[in-house]
Amino acid sequence: MQTWAGFKKCPYEHTLFIKSGEGGKILIVCLYVDDLLFTGNDETMFSDFKNSMMVDFDMTDLGKMKYFIDIEVVQTTTGIFIGQKKYAQEILERFHMENCNPVRTPIEPGLKLSSDLDGERVDITYFKQIVGSLMHLTATRPDIMYVVCLISRYMERATELHLRIAKRVLRYLKGTTDFGIFYKKNGSLVLTGFTNSDYARDLDDRQSTSGQVFIIGSTAVSWASKKQQVVTLSTIEAEFIAAATSACQAIWLRRILEELHSYQDGPTVIHCDNSSTIKLSKNPVLHGRSKHIDVRYHFLRDLVTDKTIDLVYCRSKDQVADIMTKGLKLEAFEKLHGLLGVCSSSMLN
Repeated sequence: MQTWAGFKKCPYEHTLFIKSGEGGKILIVCLYVDDLLFTGNDETMFSDFKNSMMVDFDMTDLGKMKYFIDIEVVQTTTGIFIGQKKYAQEILERFHMENCNPVRTPIEPGLKLSSDLDGERVDITYFKQIVGSLMHLTATRPDIMYVVCLISRYMERATELHLRIAKRVLRYLKGTTDFGIFYKKNGSLVLTGFTNSDYARDLDDRQSTSGQVFIIGSTAVSWASKKQQVVTLSTIEAEFIAAATSACQAIWLRRILEELHSYQDGPTVIHCDNSSTIKLSKNPVLHGRSKHIDVRYHFLRDLVTDKTIDLVYCRSKDQVADIMTKGLKLEAFEKLHGLLGVCSSSMLN
């Protein structure tokens, strides 16, 4: 284990360093190129660390974090809000959408995209710039994660259809530039997950889309939307692969939390809205229905057997990861992005 000045380098996240003191004291340092963030629970450790760093390096103490890599941070007595309002406004101005009419959802409900081979091609550089800018925004905006990942599949041959979807995301941003995530103070530190898939959503290769969300307390800390690498033969199989991918993420998050002295008691619950998938993860008798599935995905069964992961059924209307796999109607969309912890910064006042 690598150490420096009492710090231990986290083996699961190489930019993270932890220093432990007596009585549960902890100092956490995160590096990003030439910037450094630190937090913890002891003012003396803060002071000693800042003084030692300023002796060895030419550094400036900027005080409590307010802005970092286009992320705005508001620290209040009730929690911490992170957002990218300034960056979102810059995106709108860059692509001349600052005066557009806003919409309330980033993508039309149930919309399916294809390569649109007969469609009129658009400037590929311009399209890539929009997609790249939106990708950076997903750091604090899980509500646009699905549609941004969807349009990114067509960056090599974008058409008017794909550009229209991208501009709809910009129209959604127009009315939600001040949205971000609020992490409430003194909330639960229990990690829970949600996993979902949308079977054969891609019209070109019929691959499914996996979605996952992990929440600590009442707010999302990790989210992803990704096209699966294989073609599945059924909804159950697509859900099983999505659950296996989510389980791997859960293991990584558990290990990070352990390094931060936040130990998880018992298995991490991952919510799934497909009861057959849950049975498949627990009952080896069903092997005949799953023997063709890549062996790496059966890692999920071992985690369930070892009680590291507990796959639990939830109703589809409460499936938070649904927002990562498809376009939703307004009511469902607003409910789920609220469950993610997404809100307007004006709600802090």
